Amino acid sequence: MSASKSVKFGAWLLIALNLLMAFGSIWVFMRMSPAIETIIARNAVSFEATEDMLAALLAPEEKLSNTQASQAMFEHALERARNNITEDKEPFYVTQITANYKKAFAGDVEAKMLTVKGITALGNINSIAMRVADAKAQQLGRSGAWGVVFMASTSFALGLLFLRFLDKTLMEPIQEIAATLKAFRQGEWMRRCSLKDAPPSMHNVFTAINEVLDSLCARIASDSPYIPGPSAHEKRKET
Repeated sequence: MSASKSVKFGAWLLIALNLLMAFGSIWVFMRMSPAIETIIARNAVSFEATEDMLAALLAPEEKLSNTQASQAMFEHALERARNNITEDKEPFYVTQITANYKKAFAGDVEAKMLTVKGITALGNINSIAMRVADAKAQQLGRSGAWGVVFMASTSFALGLLFLRFLDKTLMEPIQEIAATLKAFRQGEWMRRCSLKDAPPSMHNVFTAINEVLDSLCARIASDSPYIPGPSAHEKRKET
C-alpha cells in the first residue's frame, strides 16, 4: 500500500470511529428514553392516583366539605388508575378497591381496611415497577457510558498510531531529504539520503534524489579537479 493510500485509509478510519462513537451515544440515549418514559408516563400516574385515593379516603372531615366531595375525589383518582394499568397484578387490586370503596365511605370499617390494603398494594406494585425501570435506565446509561469510553479510547489509541505512522512515513523522510539537500548545498558532496531506515514507499524518492545528487556531483567534478565525481555514487553503493 502506497503512502498516500495509507494516509487516506488512516484518516477515514478515524473519521468512521468518531461517527460510530457519535451514533453510539445517540443510540444509548434512545434506549434510555423508553425506560424513563415508563417511570414518568406510566407508573408515576398510577402511583399518584393511589396517593389521591388515600388522601380522599383518609382525609379529616374539615379538609373536605362533605363525604360526597371526598368520594368524588376518590372516584376520579380510581378512574385514573383503572385507565393506566401497566402491571400484571394491578387489575386484581383495582377490582378489590372498586368493590369496597363505597362501603368504606359509608363507614364500614372492614371495607375501609380492604380498600386501604388494595390501594397500598397498588402503590407498591407501581413503586417496584418504577425502581425496576430506573435500574434498567441506569444500567443502560452505565453500559452506554463505558461503550463510549471504549470507542473514545480506541479512537485515541488509533490516532496515536496514525500520528506515529505519519511521522515515520512522511515527516522523517521529509526531514532526511531536507537535511541531505542542505548538507549538499553546504559542500558535503558525499551526503546522500539513507535508504537503511527509509519506509518502502520512499525508496524510489530517495533513490531519485540520490541519483540527481550524483549527477550534480559528476558535473561539478568535471569542472573542478578538487571535487570527487562519480566515485561518490560508487562509495554510497559500497556502504
